[in-house]
Amino acid sequence: MTSSKCRVVVLISGSGTNLQALIDGQLNQTLAIDIVGVISNRPGVAGLERAEKAGIPTKVLDHKTFDTREEFDWQMEREIIKFDPDLVVLAGYMRIMTPELVKAFEGKMLNIHPSLLPKYPGLQTHRRALENGDSEHGSSVHFVTEVLDGGPLIAQSRITINDDDTEQTLGERIKLVEHKLYPQVVQWFAEGRLAFENNQTFFDGKKLEQPKQV
Repeated sequence: MTSSKCRVVVLISGSGTNLQALIDGQLNQTLAIDIVGVISNRPGVAGLERAEKAGIPTKVLDHKTFDTREEFDWQMEREIIKFDPDLVVLAGYMRIMTPELVKAFEGKMLNIHPSLLPKYPGLQTHRRALENGDSEHGSSVHFVTEVLDGGPLIAQSRITINDDDTEQTLGERIKLVEHKLYPQVVQWFAEGRLAFENNQTFFDGKKLEQPKQV
C-alpha cells in the first residue's frame, strides 16, 4: 500500500458485511484506502474472519473483561492509536462510546445507521419504520459526536417499503444499499472532500445543508 492512501481502522461487533464492502473496494482499487486494522469488542465474530482472510491485522478487545465503560474506551483509544489511522469507521460497532473516546477522533470517525436520521436513532429501526407505517426507509452515514446517532449527516440511501416487507426483508434490503453507501462516503473522505467543522459537515469546502443522496 502507498502512503497516499487513507489509513482506515474499522470497529466491528458482528458479521462485518459493511467491512466486507470496504475490503472489496480496497482489493478492486475502487477505494483509495488502506484498511490497516480491524478491532472487535466481541471475540469469534465473522467480521474478524473476513479481515483475516484479506490479510488485515485484527485485534479483539472484549468489553466483558473490563469493569467500566471508561476503562474499556480508554484501552480502545490506545489500540486505535497504535494503527495511526486517518479515519475510524464504525461498521456495526454496537457500543455507546464515552465522550473522551469520541473527542479523541473527532472529525475522523464515521458511523452508519439503518434509518433515515434523525428518524429512529438507537435500535429496532426496521420495526419502528414498519409499525409507524412509513412509506420509505433507509440508511444514513454521519460523523460521530457525543450524541448517539446524532452527529452531522453526510449521506443517505433510501428504499421504498413494500406492503409485504417484514423486519427481516427490510433489513436485508437496507444492507444492500449500505454496501454502496458506506464505501462512497469513505471514498469522499479519502479524497479530502469531507470535513467536520463546528459540529457541521462540509463537502468540497461548502457547508452541507442536506445529506447527499446515494
